[in-house]
Amino acid sequence: MTRLTGTPIGNGLAAAVWLWGAAGAFFATPQSLYADAAFDLRRLHDGGYVVMLRHAIAPGFGDPPEFELRDCSTQRNLDAAGRKQARRIGDRLRAAGVREAAIYSSQWCRCLETARLMDIGPVQELAALNSFYERPQDREHNIQALRSFLGTLPTDGKPVFLVTHQVTIQAIAGTGAASGEAVILKLRPDDEPRLVGRRLAD
Repeated sequence: MTRLTGTPIGNGLAAAVWLWGAAGAFFATPQSLYADAAFDLRRLHDGGYVVMLRHAIAPGFGDPPEFELRDCSTQRNLDAAGRKQARRIGDRLRAAGVREAAIYSSQWCRCLETARLMDIGPVQELAALNSFYERPQDREHNIQALRSFLGTLPTDGKPVFLVTHQVTIQAIAGTGAASGEAVILKLRPDDEPRLVGRRLAD
C-alpha cells in the first residue's frame, strides 16, 4: 500500500504555485526542489498524475445540522459562481487535451456537481473522499481508505481527478486548498506520491 505521510507530501511544502489559465510563480525550498516550475497541464498525459481538487465555490462552512448525504436540499451547495467556476475548470482542462479522464468524487452534492459540470469523463463516487470536517470519527478510516485507493493506481496511467474537500486535501497533501483549487501528486513505484504542483483557483 502506498503511504502518504511524511516527506515529501506530509511536510506541507507547496513547492510550485501555478494559476488556472496563467503562468505560475515558483517557490523553492531545500526540501521541495523536486517541483517543476514550468509544469503544464498538458504534462498530465505523461502518466501517473493525480489531481486533488477542492469543490467549486459553495458559500459558507460545513453543513447544516439537518445534513443528509442523499438530500442536496440539506447541504451546503454550489452557488451560481461555483457552477461557473466548475465549468471553467473543465474548459481549461479540455483546452489542455484532458477529455476522457478518470474522475472520482466525494458523495457530497457540492463535489458531485463540481465533477459533473467539469464534464471531462464519467463521475464515480468514492466514499474515501467524503468530508470529515464535522465527523472527526471518520477521519482515520477515510484517509486509510484513500491511501489504499491511491496505492492501486498505475504509476504510468491516465490522469486521475479526485474532487473532494479541504480537510481531505490537507490530510493527504499536507497543504490546504481554496474552492476550485487543486494540488497535483505524481505517483511513483514503491514510494510515496510526490507533491509536484498547485493550481490556484481564479
